[in-house]
Amino acid sequence: MRQVVLDTETTGLSWEKGNRVVEIGCVELLERRKTGRTFQRYLNPDRDMELGAQEVTGLSREFLSDKARFAEVVEEFLDFIRGAELIIHNANFDIGFLNYELSLVGAHLGRMSDHSSVLDTLAMARERFPGQRNSLDALCKRLDVNNKHRTLHGALLDAELLSDVYLTMTAGQGDLGLSNNEAPAQQPSIRTKSFGPRNTKVLMATDEEQALHLARLEKITKKSGGRLQWPSPAQ
Repeated sequence: MRQVVLDTETTGLSWEKGNRVVEIGCVELLERRKTGRTFQRYLNPDRDMELGAQEVTGLSREFLSDKARFAEVVEEFLDFIRGAELIIHNANFDIGFLNYELSLVGAHLGRMSDHSSVLDTLAMARERFPGQRNSLDALCKRLDVNNKHRTLHGALLDAELLSDVYLTMTAGQGDLGLSNNEAPAQQPSIRTKSFGPRNTKVLMATDEEQALHLARLEKITKKSGGRLQWPSPAQ
């Protein structure tokens, strides 16, 4: 399954008031693994940044003045996301802005739903952690995702962080080292047990392997917020 973690930065909070997208950042996942492919563009919005947006992003109209306009990168952007499931935190915000940008270029581009499906991690987090703060920063702290380098909001940086949050929040296969590159453990001892007329070889886990298994279950239990489906180490 191909997924694209997406984030945008904008000149303000409302596209209905004419605010525009100033940065798009995307991170590609394939079968729940980062592929290393990303998409990031700064965009010239042809308008001033609102003060609050400038403070959290560090972007200014002067910095963006020589950047490409959305219409100039839209085909490249759509090629990157087309057919993927988009993973977005507070998806209504980003999708609303992107639909607005598409409409400004031309009706022939359609809407975001014509190109990709969407999974909203804010809705997922609210269901998983009801009554708690579920901002990206709050989720990073809760799920032990390192965001100390996030001094300003940036679309690609936030997409990278959200990809780690998403993988951890949905069982953590991308974060728990389930496909580690460690040297293979020593082959387990083979014991033979009789089952009637034929002998069946039974592979018995060693004490060391049992300990490693329990340690892995404890780690998964922590990362999944206690939603482990296998019997817990205490059972």
